[in-house]
Amino acid sequence: MLHVLHRRVKREVRRKLPGCLGVTTMTDWRGGELMSISLWQSAEDIYGMGEVKSHVLAARVPGQLAVSTQSGVFSYVGDWRRVLFGNVYSDGSPLTGWRPEDNGGT
Repeated sequence: MLHVLHRRVKREVRRKLPGCLGVTTMTDWRGGELMSISLWQSAEDIYGMGEVKSHVLAARVPGQLAVSTQSGVFSYVGDWRRVLFGNVYSDGSPLTGWRPEDNGGT
């Protein structure tokens, strides 16, 4: 039931919120877990989920089924070398041209 519900909500979210870049789900059948991963143009775009009626209604379903939920937000914070090692790399976001051919071949 949650898979079907998620598919319906996903279509409406992508249609109504241009900041939604993509949504996918992964299922751990043995563990009984459904994970939804979405990519957004900016953190502010996530707030638009409250404007999508089917999402608001669907968000109530797990509680009615006694299913626990969790969420997390992970932001892009820069080049992995800077994040891990503190180096001063200022490459753009992966969404704004990070391939060598996009940056003048460097």
